Amino acid sequence: MLLYLMENITLQNLSSAHLLPEHLSLPRPLNEAQLDEALPYIMNAPKDNAPILHLCYRPDYSERCFTDELQLSCDKGVIGDRWLKEVSNGGQYSGDKRVQVCILPKRILELVWREDGDAIYPGDNMIVDMNLSHENLPIGSHIKIGTAMLKVSDVYNGGCKKWIARYGEESFRWFNRADNRTKRLRGMLCEIITDGVVKKGDLLCKIL
Repeated sequence: MLLYLMENITLQNLSSAHLLPEHLSLPRPLNEAQLDEALPYIMNAPKDNAPILHLCYRPDYSERCFTDELQLSCDKGVIGDRWLKEVSNGGQYSGDKRVQVCILPKRILELVWREDGDAIYPGDNMIVDMNLSHENLPIGSHIKIGTAMLKVSDVYNGGCKKWIARYGEESFRWFNRADNRTKRLRGMLCEIITDGVVKKGDLLCKIL
């Protein structure tokens, strides 16, 4: 079941001044060589003060609710999200505050997902056109979004078997390759340390 509370997400309304190389705008999934070719484009994303382009919460498995505003709670996570029920990774991190919020780079979304395809949207809570690497945002860094404050988690997000089924094994291997792990290509996990509200267009700001 796929839920839409707001308009369907499109890559057009996530566009940026730095364009994905045209020849990589191919039917998904892309192979590792194509993903490697796109890496300079990905890592060239802004390093601070990047607007939140998209917000989503997951009431249950395979359910997605798109919204213009998310409420974040230190105790309850993203309000409405299934974090309190059971977190991915086979329940290994169920209730673990370090995985309350998932943030995915917009340039990765461009590479792995098509709005006109069959694969469900990944389900990350926020999409941002920003470099989320360890170099730019070390573990323990504080970031401000809207009125909420988050802390960058030490939990690595490498995807799971659902990712392989939806977006292909090559991107999964690419994320988890030793030379790519610190780039956080699958996205960044965060803990909520100050309750608040996040709205589309709010800036993700580093508070190191």
